[in-house]
Amino acid sequence: MFDLSDKTVFITGGAGLLGNVYADAILEYGGTVVIADCILGAAKKTTEILNKKHNTNKCHAVYVDVTNKDSIEDAINFFPNVNVLINNAAYNPSVGANKKLNGHFETMTLEQWRSEITIALDGTFLCSQVFCNKFAKDGGGTIINISSDLGVIAPDQRIYSDDKKPITYSASKFGIIGMTKYLATYFASQNIRVNCLSPGGVYTDQPKDFVDRLSNLIPMGRMAQKNEYKGAIVFLCSDASSYMNGSNLIIDGGRTVW
Repeated sequence: MFDLSDKTVFITGGAGLLGNVYADAILEYGGTVVIADCILGAAKKTTEILNKKHNTNKCHAVYVDVTNKDSIEDAINFFPNVNVLINNAAYNPSVGANKKLNGHFETMTLEQWRSEITIALDGTFLCSQVFCNKFAKDGGGTIINISSDLGVIAPDQRIYSDDKKPITYSASKFGIIGMTKYLATYFASQNIRVNCLSPGGVYTDQPKDFVDRLSNLIPMGRMAQKNEYKGAIVFLCSDASSYMNGSNLIIDGGRTVW
């Protein structure tokens, strides 16, 4: 039921924090993966590492600019057998040493708003449009959109000290859930399933005081480890989720329950 040997999965932002984890999980279950990224060197490096780890040649790298429809279509031409799309590319300002979220609403410029929204919403729209047209011709396919627990609730700005999580992150992640529901109903008759995964905060060596503040908002008392999302991706890509459509799978340690 969870076998992915007949799946070829195209992951945008595949060389990023969770993209490579999703790819790793898919390869573990026999699938073929296309690491699509705007930084081709990073995509090739990720591909090399994963192919070596799994002793395979089923992981591939391709350049793609998700805000450019021609770029997406060019990438598809290299991999005509793709039957699963993971819309993972996004702008995600993260907390860490010498990092600024630049999220103060009062002073955000329209240019910042547009540039940060473009990657997540325009990218998800364009990739979904291109792949849904392909899947409709192929007789079906699967799309998995990546949102966030902050696509369900507002960020608690108290945990970010003097900085703020930007409104662009919330707007894009809420929007992606809405796009998921829209596309799921629009294309259901063409055997195209569209679902969403909303991860919670992932531990990546953030400052301890931030980790403590966020962990206090989570019933399980901790942030997620990256590998804890592998099972969800396998489930959503596989026939195990064959009757799941238009859903948002929230995996956040219970944060959105409180």
